[in-house]
Amino acid sequence: MLVVDLIKQEWRKSFRSQGFYKNLAVSIMLGFFTLYIAAILLVIGFSLTKVLEKADNVLTPLELFEGAMLYMMLFGLALRFVMQQLNTFDLPPYQVLPIKRSTLINFLLLKPLFSPANYFLLLTIIPFAIKGVATYYSGSVALRFVLSFILMVWFNSLTAAYLKRKFGSNLLSIVVLFAILTGVAALEYFKIFSLFSFSKMLYSFFIFRAFGLWFPLGLVIAAFFLNKWFFHQNYYPEKFNSKIRGNKTSTTELSFLKRFGVIGELISMEIKLILRHKRPKSTLMVSGFFVFYGLMFYTNDVYAKSNGMLFFVAMFMTGILMLMFGQWLISWDSRHFDSLMTRNIPIKTYMLANYYLMIAFNIICFAVTTPYFYFGMKIVYLHLSAFLFNVGVNIYLLMYLSTYNNKRIDLSKSSAMNYQGTTYKSFLIVFPIMFLPMLIVWTLSTFFSLAVALWTLSIIGLTGILLRKPLINACVNQFNRRKYKLAEGFRESA
Repeated sequence: MLVVDLIKQEWRKSFRSQGFYKNLAVSIMLGFFTLYIAAILLVIGFSLTKVLEKADNVLTPLELFEGAMLYMMLFGLALRFVMQQLNTFDLPPYQVLPIKRSTLINFLLLKPLFSPANYFLLLTIIPFAIKGVATYYSGSVALRFVLSFILMVWFNSLTAAYLKRKFGSNLLSIVVLFAILTGVAALEYFKIFSLFSFSKMLYSFFIFRAFGLWFPLGLVIAAFFLNKWFFHQNYYPEKFNSKIRGNKTSTTELSFLKRFGVIGELISMEIKLILRHKRPKSTLMVSGFFVFYGLMFYTNDVYAKSNGMLFFVAMFMTGILMLMFGQWLISWDSRHFDSLMTRNIPIKTYMLANYYLMIAFNIICFAVTTPYFYFGMKIVYLHLSAFLFNVGVNIYLLMYLSTYNNKRIDLSKSSAMNYQGTTYKSFLIVFPIMFLPMLIVWTLSTFFSLAVALWTLSIIGLTGILLRKPLINACVNQFNRRKYKLAEGFRESA
């Protein structure tokens, strides 16, 4: 079958590429992390039945799971819309071969369904089906339960791909999607309409009726042909690109930055780079979701006395844009790095532009997280101390350590499931920045008090702000030592 042959070619292409072996250390680390997550999912799967039995004395574990299935489907669809990378491949070489257009389209649509990531949650679903479904009902019901989950994954994958191709993954689309999810949650919370009851009824029909699976299978087929229709309308690259861009030329201008001279122009270029390319734009969009990270910790009494963890959360939220952007601070410019180095732009000016941009990121994050001050003065002090430490210490660490990351980044690809430019050095950059302050706070608050810990880090941060000039000069000198190795690394394709 030709589609299977195309899938084999893609697998061979990924394993034979130079980037696979250059980033072998990262692949091994990710492999261990994947095994760790797999073990957690298996433990959840085998313990989920007992947890659900204790959660409700009336409904069975399966009935509770059925009621949550539509919520899981909507959340999964939203997550895929934001994070799932659209499947692409080099089309022109195949267009000149005697291969039917429909075969190439089928390959593009079916390839994501073969991704192992789609079936990772089966490590939880299958043990639950054995313990929580087969025990209460029968093996055939458990089998239909697993199949219905797989069909839901297929439907989400195909639907998210269509929505992303049709409407794009811009900020407006994400806001609309978030508004829909919020509306559904509000209907359930105010008891206007219970999606839980409807979901339980619907999935009971799928699982307990012998012909029930034909309905979700029909939805999968409909989503498949909807994607096929879109590709038939926009098959040729020039037409597809005009569909995505809407035949509009971007006119983003940040004229107010021109008053700051060359530094302002460089900042303007970096902002345009973020707004016009998938990888940096999606990275910063995803980081926006971490603003809600505090709701998991500030509202939980378990972490009320864990001062080190609370400071970690505060520093993470008030500096998330800086951390996400800063670990690849120089790599974002890898595509035009040689051109940048040949221009009459002093290295110090280039580094200052990045410095001020990351300060702006910190100010934005601090302002956005001010609603957390509602939880008390302790949170106010945590955020203020974390902000000062980010501005006075972490910025310089990112500027200095980012010179060791010399892997090229393709800006046209999104950040979801994309590890291009990520090496073991990326982890070494992030670990001291995130976990060393957490350790300092835990140690000082244990032997002295939280106030002593926060004052210590705040003073260190203020000292870093006052010593801005020598610290930036140290980063500039480090850049000059590494610039030829950076240029050499950026010239290599992944």
